[in-house]
Amino acid sequence: MLGDQDGTAAQLWSMAGLGTPMAVRVAATLRLADHIAEGRRTAADLAQACGADTDALGRLMRYLSVRGVFGTDEAGGYTLTPLSLPLCEDHPAGLRAWFDIDGMGWGELSFVELLHSVRTGEAAFPRRYGQPYWEALTASPVRTSAFNTLLGADVAARSPGVVAGFDWASLGHVVDVGGGDGSLLAAILTANPELRGTVVDLPEAARTAAKTFADAGLDGRADTVPGSFFDPLPTGADAYLLSLILHDWDDKSATAILRRCAEAAGAGGRVMVIESIGGGEDKHTGMDLRMLCLYAARERGVAEFTALAEQAGLRRTAVHQAGPSAIIELRTA
Repeated sequence: MLGDQDGTAAQLWSMAGLGTPMAVRVAATLRLADHIAEGRRTAADLAQACGADTDALGRLMRYLSVRGVFGTDEAGGYTLTPLSLPLCEDHPAGLRAWFDIDGMGWGELSFVELLHSVRTGEAAFPRRYGQPYWEALTASPVRTSAFNTLLGADVAARSPGVVAGFDWASLGHVVDVGGGDGSLLAAILTANPELRGTVVDLPEAARTAAKTFADAGLDGRADTVPGSFFDPLPTGADAYLLSLILHDWDDKSATAILRRCAEAAGAGGRVMVIESIGGGEDKHTGMDLRMLCLYAARERGVAEFTALAEQAGLRRTAVHQAGPSAIIELRTA
C-alpha cells in the first residue's frame, strides 16, 4: 500500500475490509465445508451441490483459499484446512450456524447500519430490516428454530456453572422468567431433587419447555406458564431467575422486567440475574456492540445491574461466580 511506511494502514485495511467476513459467512451459509468433506472438490461440483453460479463460486473459493480458509490439492480441487474445519456442521464449536445468513447470521448484517446506532443510540436492525429484531425473528419459523437451538446449546454450556454457583437446594420453588426450552431449569431441578420449578415464556417456548421436563422425568416437579415478562408473573415462588435476558433490552425495558419480578417475589423475595459479566465488571465489548445494533440494548457490569435493580425496588445482596456467568442475587425490600 503506497505511503504505508510501517504497515499500519495495511493492518487497518485488513481489519476494516468487509470482503473476508462476508466471504466466510457465505461459505458457512452454503455449507461449503460440509460439501468438501463429502468429497466434492471442484467449483462446478460445489456450485451444483449448493445451487450457486459456478463462476462466482469459483471466485469465492479462490479468495478464501488465498487466505487459508480452504486449501487445494494437486489436481486443483479444494480441501479443508484447520480454518475451515469449524465451518462443518458437526464441529463442536458450532460456528457454522452462527454465521449462516439464512439463519442466525442475518442479525449480524445489521452492523452495516452501525453508523445509525452510534449517531442516534437506536438499534440498527430495524433500519436494515424494517421491523424490530424480535418481531422479525418470530415471523420466521426457520430462524426461530435456529435461535432456539443455538440458545439451548449455550444454556447447556453454562448450566454446570449455574447449578454449582448457588445453593439452589435452599429454595423450594424457582420461576425461570423467559426460560426458553427449560434446559437451565431442568439442570437445576435434576441436581436438586426437592426443588420445584416453573418456566414463564411465550406459548411456543412454554410448550417446548413442557416437553423438556417430560423427557427429563421432571413433569411432576416442573410446569410452564405461557406469558411475557412484561406482564404480571406467577406469585409466591422463592426465587425468580432472569438468565441472559436483561442484556437484550434497554435500561427502561430491563427495569420493567425486574419490576415485574420484584412484584411477583413479594416482600423479602429473591430475583437472580444471570449474565456474562466475568468476575464482576468485565463487559464483553464485541457483544456490547452487537446488543446495540440488534436491540439498542447493552452489556452491563455489576454496578449497572445494581442501579437498574434499585430502580425496580430491589437491592443487591450477593454476586456468585458461576463458570462463564455470574449470578447477581437481588432482594426485595
